[in-house]
Amino acid sequence: MEIFFAEKTEGNLVFLDGQESAHCVRVLRHRPGDPVTVVDGCGNKYDCILEDADPRGATARIVSEEAGWNAHPYRLCMAVCPTKNNDRYEWFAEKATETGVDTIVPVIGERSERRVFKTERLEKVVLSAMKQSLKAALPVVEEPVSVSDFIRAHAGEGGVKMICYCFEDDGPRRRSVREVLADAPAGAQITVLIGPEGDFSPQEARLAVEAGFVPVHLGASRLRTETAAVVAATACYLHFMDNSQEAYAEERH
Repeated sequence: MEIFFAEKTEGNLVFLDGQESAHCVRVLRHRPGDPVTVVDGCGNKYDCILEDADPRGATARIVSEEAGWNAHPYRLCMAVCPTKNNDRYEWFAEKATETGVDTIVPVIGERSERRVFKTERLEKVVLSAMKQSLKAALPVVEEPVSVSDFIRAHAGEGGVKMICYCFEDDGPRRRSVREVLADAPAGAQITVLIGPEGDFSPQEARLAVEAGFVPVHLGASRLRTETAAVVAATACYLHFMDNSQEAYAEERH
């Protein structure tokens, strides 16, 4: 299934930008009258008929519309410290988009080795992953912020907030992600903090706990930053997917 992305809609028309138009017309050789599927990044899918096959700016007419297409039943913010190897961070963003994430925040910790991060490339990665995984909502990639500032900004928020951190023996008990998500209802706002290769500093960890972040673990294995982030995002996806299937089964009976 081919998916095209269009930010601009007007009436019953959608307008593809130059890159999407070139891919549609030059690469895939679509012509006027061809059916095409377009998403707007806000959760809407449009079944369209291509009207103007201009490779510099194609136009399609909307035949039908579906809101919330392939949406996930929760809101997930992944605040993850950039990895030293940028390819690994892009891999995390791609996989998190495929399973379901709404916001990705590069956070810079006291122990971060990578302290400068540009978001332009990551935005292209999540756009491609959105289309590949048949989704209509485009994750927001926020500008980098320090771990401490991120924690303070979310201190008063509700929802489920977790920090993956290797607390010392005298620190608070860490719970499994699955345990913390057990009582999370559909539509819950979930925020997950993942540290850099050198982990969060004790000061950052204490600040997070004071702000309501629950200390969690991802099992006995020592995971790389990007792996931990993907595991956490997948845990959220599987939790709500399992609950949705159980609710559906109950309705059937």
